[in-house]
Amino acid sequence: MSLYNQNILKSWKIHQNWTLFLDRDGVINKRKIGDYIKLIDEFEFLPDAKEALSILAKYFNKIIIVTNQQGIGKGIMTEDDLRDIHKYMLEEILKSGGRIDAIYHCPDLSNSNSNCRKPNPYMALKAKEDFPMIDFSHSMMVGDSKVDMDFAQNLGIKKIFIGDLEEEELTLVDIDLVFLSLYDFAIEIKQYYQNLQL
Repeated sequence: MSLYNQNILKSWKIHQNWTLFLDRDGVINKRKIGDYIKLIDEFEFLPDAKEALSILAKYFNKIIIVTNQQGIGKGIMTEDDLRDIHKYMLEEILKSGGRIDAIYHCPDLSNSNSNCRKPNPYMALKAKEDFPMIDFSHSMMVGDSKVDMDFAQNLGIKKIFIGDLEEEELTLVDIDLVFLSLYDFAIEIKQYYQNLQL
């Protein structure tokens, strides 16, 4: 637990009506460097990611995945492949006591000027259409890339970075909080709520 992190969370006055947006690759599952997760066999949860999601399920009203999946646009996987991967992922998360309320993905190519790809806010705006109770002033985004942090910035939501800032050429100015893993973030959130009860 970090006193600095706890003070930041306390200043945000987080409560259980908040929405948690999550990137997928590099946050929930291992990235496949230079490639895409095309099949269930290639999908591997990061250590403690399922436990992290079981913790976070207790503290957020909605948990929503927003993910760019240009492997579909490149023709090296299909929408059905992605659907199968997500079906498996959701089943495993549920077995561990976690939940994901919705998944939004963009299949478009990065060079297509697509309005649905992060960092454009389209997927979050679509989520708000589907879940009108979402309030972006009471939301946060957890991601492992500059694209994720820019997505959060474009929405005016809290920016939680997972991983190594230098690898993404980010500084502390670009983010609100940084953690090594989704699990570390979940433990910090759990501690925040425990502190409220003291």
